[in-house]
Parts: sequence; structure tokens; C-alpha cells
Amino acid sequence: MQLSIDPAATTPPYEQIRAQIAERARSGALPTGLRLPTVRALAEELGLAAGTVARAYRELEADGVVETHGRRGTLIAATGDAPHRLASEAAAEYAARANRLGLSHADALAAVVTALTVAYPEA
Repeated sequence: MQLSIDPAATTPPYEQIRAQIAERARSGALPTGLRLPTVRALAEELGLAAGTVARAYRELEADGVVETHGRRGTLIAATGDAPHRLASEAAAEYAARANRLGLSHADALAAVVTALTVAYPEA
């Protein structure tokens, strides 16, 4: 698996790793079930600290892109609707919290619109 890290980029190395693996998994370039290199092996290959690669793998697992199976290693997950499912879960958690905080529907929605505008300024 060829990944490239730009040390001059403003994006941290763990995020560069995460983004490249996530995009390749979504596009099918990394097929479901493919075993990723161990944290140590990928860190050595990229000249990075193992903690940097471990963070990227944790973020990928949290996003449902990979699954970690102990001795079997870290595998590309069958994503299917994982991003939509995770987004729906996050939205439900947010809605419940906004309700507990006493926000009106309009105020809660405005907070989401603001957050999305910051996260996706080009949209």
C-alpha cells in the first residue's frame, strides 16, 4: 500500500494517512477484508512514529472504515452505509443533547448549519 506524507503540509500526518486510506476504501481501491500493514510496519515505511499511525487507525475505526481483529490485524471494513449510519447516530445524539439543553428546534438547527458551514466552507 503506497501512501505519501507531505511533511510541509498543514494537515497533520495522521490525518493524511486517514484521508488516503478512507478515500481508497470508499473508491474500492482497498477492497473489503484487505489486511492493512501493522502500525509498526506502516510507521517504519513512512518514517513516522508508531503513535501517529495508531491514531490514524483509531480514527478510521471510529469512522467505520476499518475493523481491528486482534491477531488478525486491521482490515478494511464492509462499509456499505456505515458513514450514513454513523452520521445518523451522531445526529440523534446531538438532537437529544440539544433538547436537554432546552434549545428550540430552530436554534438547534442553526447550530448545525453553522458547524457545517465551518466544516465545509467550499459548499
